[in-house]
Amino acid sequence: MRFASTENFDEAYEYIFKKLKEKNLDKVYEEIEEPIIPVVTEMSKHGILIDKKYFDSLSKEYHKELDSLTKKIYKMAGTEFNINSPKQLGEVLFIKLGIKSKKKSAGGALSTKVSVLEELAEENEIIKEIMAYRELQKLLSTYIDVIPQMVGGDGRLHAKFLQAGSSTGRFSSTDPNLQNLPIKSELGKRIRNGFTAEKNHKLLAFDYSQIELRVAAMLSGDNKMTKIFHDGKDIHAGVASFVFGVPIEKVDSEMRRRAKVINFGIIYGMGVSSLRKSLGGTREEAQKFYDNYFNQFSGIRNYLEGIKIFAMKNSYTETLFGRRRYFPNINSRIPFLKNMAERTAINAPIQGTATADIIKLAIRYAEEDLEKVKLLDKAHLVLQIHDELVYEVGEEILLKAEEIIKNAMQTVLERSYLQYKTDIPLVVHSGSGDNFGEIK
Repeated sequence: MRFASTENFDEAYEYIFKKLKEKNLDKVYEEIEEPIIPVVTEMSKHGILIDKKYFDSLSKEYHKELDSLTKKIYKMAGTEFNINSPKQLGEVLFIKLGIKSKKKSAGGALSTKVSVLEELAEENEIIKEIMAYRELQKLLSTYIDVIPQMVGGDGRLHAKFLQAGSSTGRFSSTDPNLQNLPIKSELGKRIRNGFTAEKNHKLLAFDYSQIELRVAAMLSGDNKMTKIFHDGKDIHAGVASFVFGVPIEKVDSEMRRRAKVINFGIIYGMGVSSLRKSLGGTREEAQKFYDNYFNQFSGIRNYLEGIKIFAMKNSYTETLFGRRRYFPNINSRIPFLKNMAERTAINAPIQGTATADIIKLAIRYAEEDLEKVKLLDKAHLVLQIHDELVYEVGEEILLKAEEIIKNAMQTVLERSYLQYKTDIPLVVHSGSGDNFGEIK
């Protein structure tokens, strides 16, 4: 895509809005992006209260554990070295200790990336300790020791939220990046306890249930997946039932796990090799599972193939609302670039619809509905993380605000300018607490 260049504001304004109209993107701007600009500005301005004493206590605890791990690693290695240096770490693991690894970095040195170490951890105790060290080190250097220093004089963290901070149209955030707050490990989850509500307020959080899978079912029109969601069944158990040919009540935990892997994998363009790696077992088993999935859910298969063909022809994809993402490498002669563009193109309409268009419309309608009943001064949006919205709400209006915001989030499609009708409900979970980590 070629862009014009000018230093004149009026010319630039005219050019941009002319292009928006030409590409049918004017509604995306007018109905989705523009209405929430003041809301996003206010979210950053209001900020979220930080418990600095809690972070200080957590820092002391984690640094103590880090020192303990450091000594343990030195003892196991038989030498002191910079654990944070990939070069020194590689020398200790692969030369001094003789651990076997065939994976090399771009520079030719033996790789110490997380994915490589994970494969070696089971048979090498020192690598387990190094991975634990790395997790603690990252939590401290990225969040625990950094966030308290960023807190303003009002005791609040005022992160910047960028409305179009990612290529799919999703939010991103900086100073610090709150989109990546750890959630997978217990050590990481504890950071959330330091994000709190002021006195006589609660943090009220909402998140969409399996929003990307619901959007995949909507966009593809797949009959079986639509029915599972329409009937309120568990999507992973429902998919497992079809793929393994058993009644849903006979689906065991392993069947459900395998269905969950492929359910989330397909919307990110997962191939057979990646599926085999995630599931374990042989490539033949993975291929059989992969083929059976797409035979059962042919609507999904045809939709994904259709996206790929559309992207190859037009060099872009579109969300349900018409938001575009361009893929200049989709027809590249370099296989790596072409394959990466194809995988990303498959995911873009789904992710863009779910965590850009829908979540932004939810912000807009929740704000409008709170304003109608004059509750905006007691309910402030303080965080947006992927498919989740977090508000700081006065305790006396908690139930009322929860009802209003949840309803706005669940009805965005029919309320939108598309007036989109679907048999697949948008389901929203909500919860409240004195701090972010407390919310279930």
